[in-house]
Amino acid sequence: MATITVLSPVGRPRIAAMTLPALPLRLEGLRVGFLDNTKSNFDRLVQDMGAMLRERHGVREIVHRRKGNAATPAADDIIAGLAKDCDLVFAGSAD
Repeated sequence: MATITVLSPVGRPRIAAMTLPALPLRLEGLRVGFLDNTKSNFDRLVQDMGAMLRERHGVREIVHRRKGNAATPAADDIIAGLAKDCDLVFAGSAD
């Protein structure tokens, strides 16, 4: 009689404690980043939102970075660059 090995696709949850920084009370003078997942029209959305954030809220700079594609996570260098260059980052999607 042959032995059959059955693998379970159910993962084990990992619990990690994380402290999130408080959101800024004001956007004036901040560098705001957008992580683009490459879906259509997000570049237009970032352009319009960036202009609004500058005009209405005094945002100093808009940083727009694109992932390789919508199906994969952002590369480590993109995440590191956003963390270094921005005070606040939004991840976005559009169609």
